[in-house]
Amino acid sequence: MRGTSASVISGLLFTFGLVLLGSLLTAILLSFTNLAESSLPYFTYVINVIGLLIGGFITGRRCGGKGWYYGGLTGLSYFLIVMLIGFLGFDTPIQFTTLLYMIGAFLVAAFGGMVGVNVASNSR
Repeated sequence: MRGTSASVISGLLFTFGLVLLGSLLTAILLSFTNLAESSLPYFTYVINVIGLLIGGFITGRRCGGKGWYYGGLTGLSYFLIVMLIGFLGFDTPIQFTTLLYMIGAFLVAAFGGMVGVNVASNSR
């Protein structure tokens, strides 16, 4: 297994980069189309799921093993950073749904990590 902590960090950076890019595209869509702001939560969930899936994939592919573990670690790290920003910056309370989002982030990124490990092992 190659540098696992570096793999998790690179997957985390990919996740944040994709989420920022998706948020920018969503802002452009909201500005220049007649898209309603009420659909914004759906865009947010889809952007985060795609970012976590690809970030877990990148982590699993670079680790070469235990993709569910390192991909899930990427998802948990992403969730904790976003939760800390929300809690400290915007005074968002921690509720039961927060736990559900954490489990979801872990599962999505872990799945991406499993796929990434399998793609990496099949390409060798």
